[in-house]
Amino acid sequence: MCVQEPVVHHKSPLRLAAPVAVLALALTACGDGAGEDAGPKSAAGPEAPASPPRAASGGDVATGEAVTGKVAEEPGEVTYEVVARKVDVGTEAEAAGAVADAADAKGKVPAVAHVAYTHRGGPALTGGSEVHDATAVFADGQRGAVLVGAPDDAPGCEDPYDVKSWRQGERHVFCETYLIPSDATSVEVHWSEEDGGPWVWKFPRA
Repeated sequence: MCVQEPVVHHKSPLRLAAPVAVLALALTACGDGAGEDAGPKSAAGPEAPASPPRAASGGDVATGEAVTGKVAEEPGEVTYEVVARKVDVGTEAEAAGAVADAADAKGKVPAVAHVAYTHRGGPALTGGSEVHDATAVFADGQRGAVLVGAPDDAPGCEDPYDVKSWRQGERHVFCETYLIPSDATSVEVHWSEEDGGPWVWKFPRA
């Protein structure tokens, strides 16, 4: 400030002119530790503990449900547990103020996906991770436009480039910011492992 999807290591950006303001609306998953941010009203109802993770080859994932997948990291293959906690959706004014050319954001709003990743198996990391590179935000089945330069350390988010040591059992929450149509009725978070996916968490808008 989510059809087969390839693992994404680079994205076509809309550049930020300034940091996106605090977002107005939250679509919240009943996820693993979700809801620590106070304020925005949840459109997904009361939160509950996450379901046990399941391994699959992709497809729709229930709200709050975690999946497991493997990612090729520099020290070796790592198994992660992944769950999309929530998506914060902002306003058209915030979108216009977030890009260099307001015309690029006409009819769009920012959507920030909060995704928790837990290291479940494989070598400890001593540098950055690739796990979040395969995360994307969709709206009504169409991929949004990524905002490069959006703050990675917004409330509840960590900057993935600050995570230099990651051992088994440790969890980090990374956020991805996209522009989506302001009239979208459903926001989706997609994540793919190296040999499968995508897994899709859907967040209906109120």
